[in-house]
Amino acid sequence: MSLSIGIVGLPNVGKSTLFNALTLKSVPAENYPFCTIDPSVGVVAVPDDRLWKLSEFSKSAKTIPAIVEFVDIAGLVKGASEGEGLGNKFLTNIRETDAILQVVRIFEDDKVIHVNGKIDPQGDIETINLELILADLETVKKRLINLGRDVKRGDKPALLENDILTRIRAALEAGKLAHSLDLKDEELPVVKSVHLLTMKPVLYCLNKKAGGKNLDEINDERFQKLISYFESVGAKWVVVDAGIEHELKDLKGDEKEVFRKELGGVVGNDGVDNLIKKSYELLNLMTYFTTGEDETRAWTILRGSTAPIAGTAIHTDFKDKFIRAEVIAWDKFLEAGSLGTARSKGLVRTEGKEYIVQDGDVIEFKI
Repeated sequence: MSLSIGIVGLPNVGKSTLFNALTLKSVPAENYPFCTIDPSVGVVAVPDDRLWKLSEFSKSAKTIPAIVEFVDIAGLVKGASEGEGLGNKFLTNIRETDAILQVVRIFEDDKVIHVNGKIDPQGDIETINLELILADLETVKKRLINLGRDVKRGDKPALLENDILTRIRAALEAGKLAHSLDLKDEELPVVKSVHLLTMKPVLYCLNKKAGGKNLDEINDERFQKLISYFESVGAKWVVVDAGIEHELKDLKGDEKEVFRKELGGVVGNDGVDNLIKKSYELLNLMTYFTTGEDETRAWTILRGSTAPIAGTAIHTDFKDKFIRAEVIAWDKFLEAGSLGTARSKGLVRTEGKEYIVQDGDVIEFKI
């Protein structure tokens, strides 16, 4: 499953620094068939201690993690929806991704000029969101015009789409993102077909200067206002020291941790791992494992997938050829000490086509 997250933000907020920090954690592309890698795309491993524990347990020759693709998108400027800056290219690039990682500058640095002349995190967010809203509003208005003839003759699918898009237009005109609407499950495929930018899930990445304070340590009206905004809209966010990782890119092991501490970072935590995990969750993804002497691998699926659907991550034939699956939770597998012991204790379950795979399951498919 190849899902991508577009990194967006105003110029000089640290997008490229963050992208470089992310690509330091990239994985060999040859392990992932059909994955075309562009210089602006980073295929990044999802940090998961469970995978490495299983691999060590099985003495696997290969260990292959789950991945997330990050796409470095050109900086947005006010007026992008009308073609300013790289306008149309910027919006097209976002449209091709599955989610948005919006980088927001919270660091002060006189040497790095802010495009608006001042540090205003919420103002930056509002600028980007407004451009996305305006672009979507144009898309919705055009689609409503095109639906006109079918609506007049009472075409049911057209009437349904017209009703949904009319509600979305009202929300956009009120300055709200389309995903803020409470849409029914049966309405989502209709909205998806229109490819709206503001329907994409968003994770806000607050880029602080290396060694700077975290939000909960800042007694500043701007940042308290930002936190209140996130809480009011139920937004997901993470703080990252992208600059520190850029500075430490050539160091490894203990030496890297020593210098991270000297730079004011938290030892053992650069924020980037947390960002990757949050991004994975943002896409409503989870992981199951296969493990053995040849390979231990993390497979990416959507939450709520049945066993046959989960099997298609390995091969599309698994859906139609599925007979049953032998399943055990990863920690129960390790506690048992061997698959044979796990079986004798009744920890390995035989599941059928209706089984909903759980995060952390170790599965052997029977086809």
